[in-house]
Amino acid sequence: MTDFSDLLSSDTILANLAVPTKKALFQALGAAVADRHGLDPRTVADCLAAREKLGSTGFGGGIAIPHAKVAGLEGIAGVVAALAQPIDFDAVDDMPVDLVFMLLSPPDAGAEHLKTLAHVSRALRNPDFVAKLRGAGSRDALYALLTESETRDAA
Repeated sequence: MTDFSDLLSSDTILANLAVPTKKALFQALGAAVADRHGLDPRTVADCLAAREKLGSTGFGGGIAIPHAKVAGLEGIAGVVAALAQPIDFDAVDDMPVDLVFMLLSPPDAGAEHLKTLAHVSRALRNPDFVAKLRGAGSRDALYALLTESETRDAA
């Protein structure tokens, strides 16, 4: 199982991100991951938008896990964004989204993509953990919460 520390780095954490729409969010997520993984930000945004057309990745409680498979990626990558203001996401509960965990996988990462998606989903279903993420005021605080929880859980 991939740990959050394998998916994220401090530069793929976006705290207090101000975006007005889902499209703007996908562009910001694409830009955040592009340089680190040698991807075109527009391609990433387009892949996320195409996946979103199949059904919303907003799973409720103000949380979304947009995900897509992107050619040219060597392994699974993530970006976490805490939004300055919630945005409409067509979530299953019709609640706007303020916490986003994006996952990108190589096209051939079928089982690993699903396992990682399940791992992220489980973590974000924990109301105490989500409250801590929402209370984190900085990129460093978010990163520490995401990576330190796993260290504690493994002990």
